[in-house]
Amino acid sequence: MTIYLACTVRGDRGAVAALRALVDSLERKGHTILTKHLLDDDVDAREAALTEADVYARDIRWLESCDLLIADASGSSFGVGFEVGYVLGRAGGAGQRVLLLYQRARRDRISRLIAGNHHPRCTVLTYEDPADLVDRVLSQLSSVQSA
Repeated sequence: MTIYLACTVRGDRGAVAALRALVDSLERKGHTILTKHLLDDDVDAREAALTEADVYARDIRWLESCDLLIADASGSSFGVGFEVGYVLGRAGGAGQRVLLLYQRARRDRISRLIAGNHHPRCTVLTYEDPADLVDRVLSQLSSVQSA
C-alpha cells in the first residue's frame, strides 16, 4: 500500500518519535511511505530548498497517488488540515481512505472538527504512546485490507 504520512513540519513535533516507530513498522510490512522525510530532524531546512509551488505540486501528486493518508493532528498544522480535507473531498471517487490520529493526552487541544470527524472514508484513532500507535494502526490496516 502507498501511504502519505501527514504531520506538522513547523508546529509542535512532539509526535515524531511515535510516527518514526509507525513508519518503521509499516515499512517492515511492505508499505511505501511517500513522506517519511517529514520525520527527519532537518526537514524544515531541507524543504526550504524547494519553492512553495514545487512543494505544493509534489504533495498534490503524492496525495492523489496514495492509497491511504495517515494524518497526525497532535501538533497544530494548517498543512495537515489541508491534506485531510483534500483527500476526503475526493476519497469516494478515488477509493482513498484517511486514518486521522492524535495523542489521547492532547484531546483538549485538538479541534472538535478532527475529534468529531465521521466521514465514511475516515477513521479517527487516538493513541497513548509509540507502541499503542503502531498496534492501533496495524490493526486498522488489517481490517481495511481484509474487507
